[in-house]
Amino acid sequence: MEDVLCLYSQPVQVDRARLCFDERPCQLLDDVVAPLLVKPGRAAKEDNEYVRQGTAVVLLAYDLDRGIRYTQTRKQRTKADYAQFMHQIVTTYYADVDYIDLVQDNLNTHKYGSFYEHLLVAEARSLSRKLVFHYTPKHGSWLNVAEIEFSALARQCLHRRIGSLDELARQVELWTNERNEQAVRVHWSFTVVTAETKLKRWYEQVNPANKPDSCNN
Repeated sequence: MEDVLCLYSQPVQVDRARLCFDERPCQLLDDVVAPLLVKPGRAAKEDNEYVRQGTAVVLLAYDLDRGIRYTQTRKQRTKADYAQFMHQIVTTYYADVDYIDLVQDNLNTHKYGSFYEHLLVAEARSLSRKLVFHYTPKHGSWLNVAEIEFSALARQCLHRRIGSLDELARQVELWTNERNEQAVRVHWSFTVVTAETKLKRWYEQVNPANKPDSCNN
């Protein structure tokens, strides 16, 4: 936890970028009966019945320093999807950066090995040397700023029925472009000092010596 919080508190560096990455599964739901669109004086109406069209996943990386988010929509979240997404983002937008600190959860696909399994050796080696992984702790996904972006995506884009992968990709792209054009930024305020106060019991549970009575002995 403190590793991620310390990373967030660091100043911007010219030759080093900071990204937060996460994935969000989505259900594809289509209408059985065409909905009635909004008209003057009338709200939109949709039938309760729907048909499942499978699932998809949205991959998202948020740049802490630039306030820019990058998204892709895919059928699944495999090692190949992870490796290809990272390769495209890094080579397209961060070719001139020496290192990239990457905050992500400790999923089995989020490993350097995924690069070597699904990219050319030279490409995998380049990513492995440039990307510095910072894993959020178990049950600590809230520490990932990408979660905040996904919360906004769910409220502003994914709250309605989307019946196909192509339509989901289109809607996510529109949301991403609009949010970037509006220069919406995430302002993180939870620090190590805050953690010591808010999570005092956790520190004491990990090491009883942190309890006030123990410290005074």
